[in-house]
Amino acid sequence: MEAILNYYLEDGHLEKISNYTMDSKEKGRIIYEVIRVINKVPLFYEDHLKRLETSFRLMEKPFSYKYDKVREYLTSLIEANNVDFGNIKLTFDIKTDTMKVFSIKHSYPNEELYKKGIKTILYHGERTNPNAKVVDSSFREKVTTEINKASAFEAILVNNKGYITEGSKSNIFMIKEDTLYTSPLEAVLPGVTRGRIIALAKNIGIKFEEKNISFKDIKDFDAMFISGTSPKILPISLVDDMKFNVENNLMQKLIREFNKEIELYVERFKK
Repeated sequence: MEAILNYYLEDGHLEKISNYTMDSKEKGRIIYEVIRVINKVPLFYEDHLKRLETSFRLMEKPFSYKYDKVREYLTSLIEANNVDFGNIKLTFDIKTDTMKVFSIKHSYPNEELYKKGIKTILYHGERTNPNAKVVDSSFREKVTTEINKASAFEAILVNNKGYITEGSKSNIFMIKEDTLYTSPLEAVLPGVTRGRIIALAKNIGIKFEEKNISFKDIKDFDAMFISGTSPKILPISLVDDMKFNVENNLMQKLIREFNKEIELYVERFKK
């Protein structure tokens, strides 16, 4: 069972976990978001709800939820399950119009991975409707199989034009000299952490560009990293057999500044 701890919410009602039923695995039926909890605070929840609203629109479903009401749902679950740190998942079944909010198992990179970086692989494939965060179990299983075969942390997706798009469960950034690059928004899931990193880079004067980059050209970059709710900013040390600098100054500056932004958000939320 995906949901953990003692309680979950269904359409705003707090229920015992024993009443939880699994969501459908039918492709494209479940819209979802995963929100990280830090010190009992649902991190960047407004950004997640904006993306959820976008997913609803792309799936041609009306979004009738008020942000403040969903914040109440999240806070209620955090308090009921006494969650200090962890991940919460929101799912919406487009056939039954049912929203669930529940705690899920989380796995965060350890300090060693942030220092040494992660191993990744290239995977030639792309998600259907990349801008919408919907469940596609078949695609995820295929990619996960290849990740496990290579003993890698993540797979970097390459579309049918040969361009880098995103990770299987993350966004991808590349650095060359003093410029930060990532794939154009229309080709990827608009990650919450991705958006925050782009805004942060612009605010602190880092050059930034959305650009289609061929997988054949990534060897020319100085550094790469993945971003996401659980990994935050996580350096890449290897893409297949290509090595990258995990101590890149620009990347390390982004990591420090992003961690500060998280701390400030948590402080503001609690006021």
